[in-house]
Amino acid sequence: MIPAPFDYVAPTSVEEALTALSQHGDDAKIIAGGQSLLPVLRMRLNAPEMVIDLGRIPSLRGVREDGDAIVIGAMTPHSVVGADPLVAQHAALISAAVEHLADAQVRHRGTFGGALAHADPAGDLGAPALALEATFVIAGPGGTRTVAADDFFVDLFETAIGDDEILTEVRIPKRTGWGAHYEKFVRVAHQWPIVAVAAAVRVESGRIAEARVGLTNMGSTPLRARAVEEALTGQPLSEDAVRTAAERAAEGTNPPSDLNGDADYRRHLARVLTRRAVLAAAGA
Repeated sequence: MIPAPFDYVAPTSVEEALTALSQHGDDAKIIAGGQSLLPVLRMRLNAPEMVIDLGRIPSLRGVREDGDAIVIGAMTPHSVVGADPLVAQHAALISAAVEHLADAQVRHRGTFGGALAHADPAGDLGAPALALEATFVIAGPGGTRTVAADDFFVDLFETAIGDDEILTEVRIPKRTGWGAHYEKFVRVAHQWPIVAVAAAVRVESGRIAEARVGLTNMGSTPLRARAVEEALTGQPLSEDAVRTAAERAAEGTNPPSDLNGDADYRRHLARVLTRRAVLAAAGA
């Protein structure tokens, strides 16, 4: 299907983009890599009068180190994030998740910030960003503000980004030396996960010193498996200890029921995949 007609602008700075957004209000849509918006436009599920393309704003691209954080520009393609040595060294869970994200074409065109701003609960980046306690830098008419991951994902396809705001970068605290693994369950290659688990683990002297666990597609937003994290902390690195902790993975979740599986099936998957993800992240 052909999209409805729309006007198009490609600003070269965040300030220009914000101006265009304020001028057109509800009649405007922002496009990043286009992997989510273009299908919506083609199916005419949305018909904006103006599309604002962020692709020509150089300040929104790239990965850099800033003290105790790795900073990823919102317009940085997934393929660049996945290949970046700083991300691999200090935020290995992001690298692991990007490796499983869709296919090579999508990873080349899609953007890190665009996927997070889309806030699909089945998206592969939300749970890792939440588990690693990322913060999101958002620009608006009044300047910039920073939102913690716990507050960024509001509901299904809804984030803390206001209608007149733009996500500019994502800051991820360094987890240097932590093991990481993204365990994704699909029926068909490159599919949205039925359930996935993002795990980052720090092991000291044969014990789990710290753990961060995020759940994909277990509710209307990405979720932290905090009960699992608490149960893992201080435990010996053994399959029995991890299995016991992983039994708590479904606590506080509200998974959907659809053709790929009902809610109970997803709760079972969450427990199984959490055990696998934690053991793999810990190198056990």
